[in-house]
Amino acid sequence: PPMNEMSPLTLAFLGDGVFEVMVRERLVEQGSCPVKKLHSRAVAWVRCETQHKLLRETLWPLLTEEEQTVAQRGRNAHVGHVPKNATVEDYHGATAFETLWGWLYLDGQTDRLRELFAAIVEAMEETE
Repeated sequence: PPMNEMSPLTLAFLGDGVFEVMVRERLVEQGSCPVKKLHSRAVAWVRCETQHKLLRETLWPLLTEEEQTVAQRGRNAHVGHVPKNATVEDYHGATAFETLWGWLYLDGQTDRLRELFAAIVEAMEETE
């Protein structure tokens, strides 16, 4: 189906995997370390709370109007349940983030993904 007809949760499902791969690639590029440590570092990046914060504080001002619309579709999607370790607000924010990521990926906008990911890397390094 055309992307604008695709469920935002389907886009978020894909976007979650795309973002996870980008995070893992970044962590592996930083040099070898135990897998347990790599996993805990990756979790810090992909947590609902972190994704919501990154979308709100880092990415939102950089997004085009169309990208913001896609993210809003994700934020407003009816999710079945919210994991007990996340707030409703953070979970919806993370869904918005992942929906955008899936949409950009399916649209073939890999350069745009890398551009936004570079802004995320900068923001994450400031907090480390």
